[in-house]
Amino acid sequence: METARIRELYLSFFEERGHRRMPSASLVPPTYDPSVLLTTAGMQPFKPYFRGEEEPPARRLTSCQKCFRTPDIEEVGTTARHLTFFEMLGNFSVGDYFKDQAVRYALELSTEGFGLPLEDVWITVFGGDEELGIGPDEEAIEHWRAVGVPDDRIVPLGREDNFWQAGSTGPCGPCSELYLDRGVEFGEADDRPGDDTDRFLEFWNLVFMQFELHPDGSLTGLPAKSIDTGLGLERLAAILQDVPSVFDTDGFRPLIELGEGLSGRRYGESFAVTRALRILADHGRGAAFMMADGVVPSNEDRGYVLRRITRRAIQQGRVLGIDDPFLSQLFERVVETAGDAYPELARERETISRWARSEEEGFGRTLEQGQRLLGGLVSRAREQGTSWVSAEEAFRLHDTFGFPFEMTRELLAEEGLSVDDQGFEELMDRARELARAGGGRTAAATGGQHERVLAFARAAEPSRFRGYETTELETVVSATARFDHGLVLVKLEDSPFYAEGGGQVADRGRLETPSGSGQVTDVYRVGDDQALALEGVEGEIGSGETARAAVDRSLRLETMRNHTATHLLHAALRERLGTHVRQAGSYVGPDKLRFDFTHGEKLSPGELDDVERRIAGWIAGGHPVHAVETTRDEAERLGAMALFGEKYGDWVRMVEIDGVSRELCGGTHVATTAEVGLFHVTAETSSASNVRRIEAVSGSAAVELFRERTESLRRIAKVVRAQEADTVRGVERLADRVKELQQKRPSAGPERDTADELVRGAVDLGGVPVVVEIIGGSDPKALLALSDTVRQRLGDSAVVLGTAGEERVNLVANVAPALVERGVRAGEVVRAAAEKVGGGGGGRDTMAQAGGREPDKLPEALASARAAIEMALGS
Repeated sequence: METARIRELYLSFFEERGHRRMPSASLVPPTYDPSVLLTTAGMQPFKPYFRGEEEPPARRLTSCQKCFRTPDIEEVGTTARHLTFFEMLGNFSVGDYFKDQAVRYALELSTEGFGLPLEDVWITVFGGDEELGIGPDEEAIEHWRAVGVPDDRIVPLGREDNFWQAGSTGPCGPCSELYLDRGVEFGEADDRPGDDTDRFLEFWNLVFMQFELHPDGSLTGLPAKSIDTGLGLERLAAILQDVPSVFDTDGFRPLIELGEGLSGRRYGESFAVTRALRILADHGRGAAFMMADGVVPSNEDRGYVLRRITRRAIQQGRVLGIDDPFLSQLFERVVETAGDAYPELARERETISRWARSEEEGFGRTLEQGQRLLGGLVSRAREQGTSWVSAEEAFRLHDTFGFPFEMTRELLAEEGLSVDDQGFEELMDRARELARAGGGRTAAATGGQHERVLAFARAAEPSRFRGYETTELETVVSATARFDHGLVLVKLEDSPFYAEGGGQVADRGRLETPSGSGQVTDVYRVGDDQALALEGVEGEIGSGETARAAVDRSLRLETMRNHTATHLLHAALRERLGTHVRQAGSYVGPDKLRFDFTHGEKLSPGELDDVERRIAGWIAGGHPVHAVETTRDEAERLGAMALFGEKYGDWVRMVEIDGVSRELCGGTHVATTAEVGLFHVTAETSSASNVRRIEAVSGSAAVELFRERTESLRRIAKVVRAQEADTVRGVERLADRVKELQQKRPSAGPERDTADELVRGAVDLGGVPVVVEIIGGSDPKALLALSDTVRQRLGDSAVVLGTAGEERVNLVANVAPALVERGVRAGEVVRAAAEKVGGGGGGRDTMAQAGGREPDKLPEALASARAAIEMALGS
């Protein structure tokens, strides 16, 4: 049975039994769920339903969910079943049916639908736990007996195997797992389910959510019992297609065959070749699906996971002898094999190919250098008769040369060597502390307050948001609570206040009742509900009182202008740069807008100018802006953009700017683009590797900026003694005169030539020009002046220069203020370099100097300086 047929048979089986078929959610979890970087289970998108935070579209649901897990990444390729990316089929009951029906459905579909012999199906059940204070799941055992499973094929297991819980507290319950006995040829006669062997293959897990686990370890029953099940599609395909591993199924064979064709090697010819081909197939699938869902390679969070698997694929390609770029072909094969089931792969084909080329080009040099250096470490360990490599050596590979630690560990393991993991993590922690030093950053301790807000919001009926229609209304207070430091929480029956979400800040305003009043300073979003935070409360605000709720209209209007401007900016960037541009984060407030988007290069002045001109044209055109509510399918058919990290249901709100763009958006907007007024980009920088950031202003803030710059232009005209209309020409004449005078200086020629050469040789690190070079001569003052010249000519850049004499090293680091804000500090950079040459130094965040006594180590010192810049930039 083909994989596509298995998927459809499962979903249609449950549809016929009253379940609502749900589309797969993105691999990127919603922004309000920070518990995981990527979607790891089929039930994850439904957590708000099981927690009672949101009303489900139906009490019975079924889905095939894209999932990604990394804990077993190093097992991929070595076993028959481990994967990073996989599809999880599931059926779910939110307070509807329970164990009896779940058991019957599972066995009916397994035996009658998929044709598995009943005599080969084994069941594991929860066998009880003293710490939890509960015995075996006798209820489940009785249900399995009732459907014909004999006692000798019902195996009780402990809490670690057959009891599910999402965390240390919260909903939980016992599990029943279905295994298929594949026969003694896959193991031993005394093997049993739960032994982690290939003979018994688990293919379906039924979770019976019936308890609440409390902080003291006690259990109480849930008021509504629920079902969460998960069936691994790839594992079941291996069973039904009667093949020895998931990699032999129809979902993987086209990818394996591509690897064979590119390398000239054959699957099964050796362990190393088979493992490499399997890794290419698995990681190729995972990377393509992640890119299709908007993830880009970086050194942070899910971007790092993507970068890790793409780099592992590249390295395993080298193992197979594939020296030419191949990721684009691999990802294209994924699109061909899975595009029918997941149309987003075909839609994002160009974006996937772009990031594949970029990552392959960037990592090739690092891989060659790292493998060469690692080879030296292996040879030295062999010569010394040791079985390990020190944490310091592994950290040097990572910190100085950018070679991933996970790859170091994996390649050493292939050589029979180990590395000190704990020691490496300690060195990394030390490096992170150094990077944070002086940053003044503190994490807000909001965890406890967050839980209190959630509990408060859930205790009353949900508020109805009316802020799309009005900014002021008469309503009723439904609940109040006093918090610390004079903070009062209030819930309203109807609210005009927008709760922070989708990048847009919360409204501010005022709430008045007959007995009290206060300033609304924040609005907490709790699923589809909200709670107001009030400060400066005078008198008392009580439940049941009538109230006048008024949003600060001026702040709301400026925020609306910036939000509509953000949509215009997104559309202009996609038109000018390409459809690979996707929103990767945003801030929309009354003061400004900030827009992060996926793009690997700094925008040229011409590109920025073109973007601004397009937006100005749309604003002048007065395009109507309107929101419509429609189905998710209809919105996608109309080409509406779904945003990174947002969760959408079947019914969505689509904001359309006529003739310009359509985006799924819950924010507030102006009625026409003309209301945006002036628009101006104030900054374009790198936010992270392969992510750019634009900051801009519109409306009143843009007018004020225009007035400030006009006044500055008048003052400059006065200084250069020119008419306002001829200010630029006056400045040019002054610059020409300065250049003429500089050329008359005897030493100007060589210095200028050196500066020109350094500017031309600047490298791009995450969109930032960086110069790290050795310079002839030994005069510290001349070195400082040269670094300043180069840095100013490059703009927002970082420059590190070093000179070496007979017994002395001089170093200087020069960093633009814009990069200091992103964590690149000259003092830290120059100290990292000075340590390598046996010296020290320091200075300001923008400029620092250092010296040392070991000139022969200057190249390594500059490599450390570059690594410090890369780490701060996240490139």
